[in-house]
Amino acid sequence: MKHRDKTPSRIVVKVGTSSLVSDRGSLDRDKMANLVDQLATLKKQGRDVVLVTSGAIRAGMERLGISERPRNIPDQQASAAVGQSLLMRTYTELFSEHGIVCAQVLVTRDDFRDRVRYLNARNTMHTLFRFGCVPIVNENDTVATEEIRFEENDTLSALVAACVDADLLLNLSDVDGLYDGDPGLESARLVKEVTRITPEIESLARAGAGSYGSGGMRAKIEAAKIATNSGVEMVIARASRPNVILDAVAGADVGTRFVSRASGLSHRKRWIAFGSRVKGSLTINEGARKMLVEQGKSLLAVGIVGCDGSFAVGDLVAVVDENGRQIARGLANYAATEIKLIQGKRSTEIEKILGYKDFDEVIHRDNLVLGV
Repeated sequence: MKHRDKTPSRIVVKVGTSSLVSDRGSLDRDKMANLVDQLATLKKQGRDVVLVTSGAIRAGMERLGISERPRNIPDQQASAAVGQSLLMRTYTELFSEHGIVCAQVLVTRDDFRDRVRYLNARNTMHTLFRFGCVPIVNENDTVATEEIRFEENDTLSALVAACVDADLLLNLSDVDGLYDGDPGLESARLVKEVTRITPEIESLARAGAGSYGSGGMRAKIEAAKIATNSGVEMVIARASRPNVILDAVAGADVGTRFVSRASGLSHRKRWIAFGSRVKGSLTINEGARKMLVEQGKSLLAVGIVGCDGSFAVGDLVAVVDENGRQIARGLANYAATEIKLIQGKRSTEIEKILGYKDFDEVIHRDNLVLGV
């Protein structure tokens, strides 16, 4: 296994609910203390640390006397409202034993979709680093119904790592990493290193979730795409492994390592590629594909052969070839209704068709990200 060129100085650690609870399903203070002890060691070594934690709903369930995870959104929100303060109180007490101040950062997906809010979150994190704090990040489950339904803390941790320019994202779970088969079979082998996330690698992911969390290997692979494309190395490892955080940071043979791209996307391109959700798609012909992929050009209307979805100016759309393969994402200069009128037409014809022409390009190359 190839080791990294440098020791990471900024680390994001994500821990799931299943790694924070006991066999009975209640929050396990000893597990949390072990986690904090390792993070405190990194802080004392002069590194910046961010903790992305689940567990608020589980902690609230315990306090409210709920034995099984609620299925309806109001009960989940109520559990999160009660549990988040309990979770933070425990983390605050444990970090205080090391003389470290921690800070609660609650976010929703919209904080990454909106460019201004994204930059505000980034600035807040960097200010907390300057003060020597450990930001503790969680989704704002109390108000964000979509985040509760899909539990995107794997994705959230990758977005946070990209946002703060982390060197390493350590995704802690109840599994050792990615296997080349069913982990329950003796024949399955741990995949030590992934240099490129191919369809074959994606096929290894299993979507099953544990009893207390709601993530899965598939979500972790998606998180790895975000991290590695942003220049962040990612490691999936078992949370209960002794000294797992310290060993992973030191470059030891721990879990599955996803190698980052040598030159990651710029912050603006990261936000375009991963911050928003796709609102529609544009199908392009082979000539347009070559112009985008091989020559780095903007997408013009003349190369578009299909438009699907309902989206407005500035929304994120997928760019696919005629075989349905996604080759890029970008911000549309025209709404779907306008593109359907001008697709296949030259830029010089746009004003005659629409009565105006705000842009020559449907997607400018500065707002286009290939290979995501």
